[in-house]
Amino acid sequence: MPEQLEFFPIQSPCRGICQVDERGFCKGCMRSRDERFNWQRFTDTEKQDVLRLCRQRLLRKLRAGKPQPPEEEQQPSLF
Repeated sequence: MPEQLEFFPIQSPCRGICQVDERGFCKGCMRSRDERFNWQRFTDTEKQDVLRLCRQRLLRKLRAGKPQPPEEEQQPSLF
């Protein structure tokens, strides 16, 4: 499959919640520790793969009946 050209950079899925669940995934964006720390080094294709995995993890979590944190529960600003 040919790779689609991206006109805009792929934004980080970070929602500012930055807490890990019992499996080691961020409760806000569902990325693993390595995926969070290496985001800036990933190619666009790798970032798209990570986003796909995050969607799968979220769906799996929702199917298991584990609630997703509400939007208001974001980490307060340090400034």
